[in-house]
Amino acid sequence: MFLIVTKYLIPKGYRGLTAFPFVFVKYRADKENVVFVNHEKIHLRQQLELLVFPFFLLYFLEYFIRLVQYRNRDLAYRNISFEREAYHNESDAAYLDRRSFFGFIKYIKQG
Repeated sequence: MFLIVTKYLIPKGYRGLTAFPFVFVKYRADKENVVFVNHEKIHLRQQLELLVFPFFLLYFLEYFIRLVQYRNRDLAYRNISFEREAYHNESDAAYLDRRSFFGFIKYIKQG
């Protein structure tokens, strides 16, 4: 994992962006934020499992489905299965040690 501080690659309203093997953060302080970094490490694992490109394809497909479902950008983003897994487990430093393969699947929910 390579942590890079850059305010130019991060979309407005977000603090970080993960694109294997890089984690881009907007604020230098986030490099030391254990919970934030763990959230991004969960995304790295998801990307590895799906061989990176399919991860992004599924991520944006699910985002658009959730956008139609919720008609709200923030709700759509927060209900993407990949984000639900990362937010739910970001405070658990040992989560990745016991996480099952394709762990995000159990976070897919119906309306």
